[in-house]
Amino acid sequence: MDRRRLRGERTRQAILSHAARLASAEGLEAVSLQRLAGDLGISKSGLFAHFGSKEELQLATVEEAAWVFTLEVLKPGLSEPAGVGRVAGLCEAFLSYVERRVFPGGCFFEAAVAEFDSRPGPVRDSVVEKRRYWAASLARAIREAQTAGQIVPEVDADQLAWELNCLLIGANNSSVTDPGDVAFQRARRSIRDRLQAVAAKP
Repeated sequence: MDRRRLRGERTRQAILSHAARLASAEGLEAVSLQRLAGDLGISKSGLFAHFGSKEELQLATVEEAAWVFTLEVLKPGLSEPAGVGRVAGLCEAFLSYVERRVFPGGCFFEAAVAEFDSRPGPVRDSVVEKRRYWAASLARAIREAQTAGQIVPEVDADQLAWELNCLLIGANNSSVTDPGDVAFQRARRSIRDRLQAVAAKP
């Protein structure tokens, strides 16, 4: 039973990993039991044993993408000590995650929010919740930098987080359509300049 359970968990993980990569490039609507069964060579009935409906599969795919985002962006970014370095580290981790094409379509959540922005329901709610958590993480890192005396206290942390996130999203969107690394170079330069402008003077 333990071996069977382990095999089932591995199969589920393989399904979700493929589903997240597929969704980033083709959209969550492309993630269907029939499509995954064909791609992975698994029977449709076998997929039903893991996911009872398309919506359940899509929600699980969003959770998988959030776990990948945590490993690729949040954990490395937050490993920096509290201060400007942590804010810069979060931004760099996001750019690296997109630049390395962890998901072939760029940032999973930017693709998903564009697809579901006008489609209310549990999938949209989950995508928006994860996206807001990222923005809140940036704002929290900025407040920590202010507490550490590295960013001037007059700065509106939420506003600065919004500005930095816009630069990150812009780099993501440009990288999907434009070849090369120009978008990433420009984003890095803009983020560096913005952080230098708000840094507390020693």
